[in-house]
Amino acid sequence: MPSLKSEAQAVRRQLERILESPGFSRNERLSRFLRFVVEGHLDGKDHELKESVIAIEVFGRRPDFDSRLDPVVRTEAVRLRARLSEYYITQGKADALVIELPKGGYVPRFREVEEERQVTAPIPEKTPARFSTRLWFALGLAGLVIVSAAVGWWIQHRGAPIAIAVLPLENTSRDPANDYFADGLTDELIRNLSIIDGLSVRSRTSSFAIKGRSRNIRDAGEQLHADYILEGSVLRAGPQLRINVQLVRVRDDFQLWSGRYERELTEIFAVQDDISVGIVNNLRLKLGRGRRRYETSVEAYDLYLHARALPQRSIQDALAIVGLYQQVIAKDASFAPAYAGLAAAYAAISFQGFRDHTDELVQMRSAAEKAIQLDPLSSEAHQALGMLYARDGQWAQSEKSFRRAIELEPSNSLAHSDLTINLLLPLGRIEEGVHEMQIAEKTDPLSPWIRSSLAWALLSAGRYEEAAGHCQKAAGTRCLGRARLAQGRIDEAIQILATGDLQYLGYAYGRAGRREEAEKFAADAAPNAFTQALTFAGLGDKDRTLEALDRLASNGAVRVGRALNSPEFALLRGDPRVKILRKKVGLPE
Repeated sequence: MPSLKSEAQAVRRQLERILESPGFSRNERLSRFLRFVVEGHLDGKDHELKESVIAIEVFGRRPDFDSRLDPVVRTEAVRLRARLSEYYITQGKADALVIELPKGGYVPRFREVEEERQVTAPIPEKTPARFSTRLWFALGLAGLVIVSAAVGWWIQHRGAPIAIAVLPLENTSRDPANDYFADGLTDELIRNLSIIDGLSVRSRTSSFAIKGRSRNIRDAGEQLHADYILEGSVLRAGPQLRINVQLVRVRDDFQLWSGRYERELTEIFAVQDDISVGIVNNLRLKLGRGRRRYETSVEAYDLYLHARALPQRSIQDALAIVGLYQQVIAKDASFAPAYAGLAAAYAAISFQGFRDHTDELVQMRSAAEKAIQLDPLSSEAHQALGMLYARDGQWAQSEKSFRRAIELEPSNSLAHSDLTINLLLPLGRIEEGVHEMQIAEKTDPLSPWIRSSLAWALLSAGRYEEAAGHCQKAAGTRCLGRARLAQGRIDEAIQILATGDLQYLGYAYGRAGRREEAEKFAADAAPNAFTQALTFAGLGDKDRTLEALDRLASNGAVRVGRALNSPEFALLRGDPRVKILRKKVGLPE
C-alpha cells in the first residue's frame, strides 16, 4: 500500500463509510473506539494507542484505571474486531480498503484488496468464555443457508410486518432469586426488537402470560398470533453470564438461528444488541433508526431490572418501584430508562388514585422531561408525559405525546391504552378509543389489562355484548361486573362484584333498589368521590352525583371526562349543570 500519509484521506473516507453503517451508527461506544485508534494512527500517535489511554479517553475511566480490575478495553476490542468483520462480510464486501484491528494490540492496520477478493472472518479468539468473531462468521453462513426461504417468505408477505414474540427466558440457575434478572432481560429484548423496521413484536404482558407453561412453539405462536418465536435461557453465576437463544419459525418449528453468549455481566448491553442484530440478519430486515443502546453500571442495571419486575398493585408496591428507580438514578444520573420508568410509576400512582400529592406530580413531570432530554426517542417517557398533560387538561399536548410514543414504538400496547383511557374516552371520542384498543389487542392479545381497557371503550360505545366477551377473557371482577350491569343483569353483577372489586358495588345496589345498602356503601366510601358518585348515580340521585363529581374535579379532568361518557352516568345526559362541570375541568363542550 502507498505511504500512509498519501492515503490518509482515503482511510478517513473509509472510516466514515464504516461509521455510517447500521452496525456502527447505533453503537456510539464502538464508533468512538474505532475513530480514536484510526485517527491516532494517522496522526502518528501509535505510542498513545495503549490500554490505559484508551480506557480514559474513549470509555471515560478515571486516571487511576487498572486494567487488571476492569477489562473494558480488551472486551470492547473483541467486539470491535467482530463488528468490523461483520461489516466487511455484509455492507462492506465490495470496499477496496480494509480497516482492521490486529489482535494483541490497538494499532489499526489498513490494506487494499483485489476487486475479486473474498473477505472472511478472522480466526476466532481462543478464550472460550468470550464472544468471538466466529459467531459473526456463523451468522453469515446461516444467512446464506436461509436466504432463499427468507426471501420467499418476504415476497409472500411483502409490506406486512413480521409478527414475532419473545418467550420469557428460562432462569436455569438454582437460585430463584435470579428470576427477575431473566424476566428483565426478556423485557429488554422485547423493547429492543420493537424498534426494528418490519417487525411487529408481541408485548411483554402477552409474552409473560404464558410463562411457566409447556414450551410448545406452535401453541405459543397460535396464542400470541406470532410467526416467529424467540426463546432461550439465562444462567447467572456471580459475575458470569450465559445466555442461549434461538429463533424458531412457528409454522414448521424450524430453527432459523441460534446464539450462545458467555460474557461478563458488565457486557449485558452488548449481548442484547448482538441478539437483535442476529435476528435482523436472519430475517433480512434493516435496523430501525434511533433507539440508543444504553450503557450503565451492573449495579444500576440490576436495580433497574428489579423495578421493572415488580407488580404495581398497591401503594406499597408503587412506592417500592419509585424507590428503586431513584436508587438507579443515584448510581447513574444519565441512564434515561430509569427516568422514563420513574415517570411512568408516578403516572400510574396518580391514575390509580393511590396518592395525589402535587409534589409527586412535579417530580413526574421532571422525570419525564429528563428522560426525553437524555433520549428523545424514549417511547415510555413520551407516554408518561401524555398522561401528565391529560391530567392537567392540556389535551393537544397530551395527544401529541401519546402519538409520538406510539410512533416510536408501535407495539407499545400500553401507549394505545393510555391514549384511550386518558384522552379519547374523556373527550368523548369513543369510536377512536375502540379502534386504538383493537390495535393494542393485536400486539398484546393475552394482556388482561388490554382486554379490560378494550371492554371499557366498548361499554362507552354501548356495545355491551362485545364488552362482556372481552371481560370474560380478562382477569378481575370489575370488568365483568360492569358489563353485566350495562346488560341489565343486576343480581348477577352484584354476585360478581361482591367477591372482589367493590368500587361498582354501591352502584349495583342502587340499580337493584337496595337503597339502605347503597347509602351505607356511599357513607363508607368517603372521601372517595368517584365511588360515591357511582353509588348516587345508581340511586338515580342527580344532585348528589353532580356534587361528588364536582369534588372529583379537583383530581383532574380525566376521571370526570371518563365518567360523563360511561353508561353508569347516563342519567346526567342533557342536564345543563354538566356543561358547567365540563368547563370547570377543561373538557370541550
